[in-house]
Amino acid sequence: MAAESSAHCADAPSSRLRPHTRRQPWILTYHSVTDPSDDPYGITVSPERLDEQLSWLRSRRLTGVGVGELLRAGAAGRRGLVGLTFDDGYADFLGEALPVLRRHGCRATVFVLPGRPGGVNTWDPLGPRKPLLTHEDVRRVAAAGMEVGSHGLYHQDLTALSDEELHRETAHSRELIGELTGSLPAGFCYPYGILDRRVTEAARTAGYGYGCALAPGPLLSRFALPRTHISQADRGVRLWAKDLRHGLRQVAAPGAGSLAAGPVRAGGPR
Repeated sequence: MAAESSAHCADAPSSRLRPHTRRQPWILTYHSVTDPSDDPYGITVSPERLDEQLSWLRSRRLTGVGVGELLRAGAAGRRGLVGLTFDDGYADFLGEALPVLRRHGCRATVFVLPGRPGGVNTWDPLGPRKPLLTHEDVRRVAAAGMEVGSHGLYHQDLTALSDEELHRETAHSRELIGELTGSLPAGFCYPYGILDRRVTEAARTAGYGYGCALAPGPLLSRFALPRTHISQADRGVRLWAKDLRHGLRQVAAPGAGSLAAGPVRAGGPR
């Protein structure tokens, strides 16, 4: 209740404003949910701040869901939903994020790395080593009603890989997740937010139904969906501003974006 009250107070001016009419679904990007005191990349939020942020969404009559559900609902004309994604498959999702999501009646997509079960975030040169979900943990995430998507096998820049390596990162990771959960994943998320035409086509060819980016630019499509990074600093007014900015910068519907040849490198958090 305290978190809900503080979220409401932080958003006192903007809570009276209605959300903009979205041409693109609004998808929020989270990573780790734990103590954010040692966080050089700005990718960690505390469970308390996640609670505030979800309270803010609910105060605006928005419910967090996985991306697959969000896209299906949008196609059916259903509104009042926002996508929640958790990248990298950090082990703290089960103990810290999941209870908060359940408290607010929310669901999410968790993008995991099936090639690094029980490993750590070795791709981050700075900051603490954070444990990743084990294969059994991935099963538990799926059993909890969350959508499980692929983040590739090892968290690599996919644009720098050979065709064979790219196939393994996309198609083989999908097969592994399907074996773990009993259902082939519909969603793929590009590590570091780096993608190009070859990478998006690899995701499509591997059988995914959509792909998540950060700021895809001219690659914008169902296989390069834009997302909004969420940090510990984001409370009511900042969230409202990010919602507004998302609406203003998206000008094409999923599937209508052209595919450029060069890679897109997202700014901000990796």
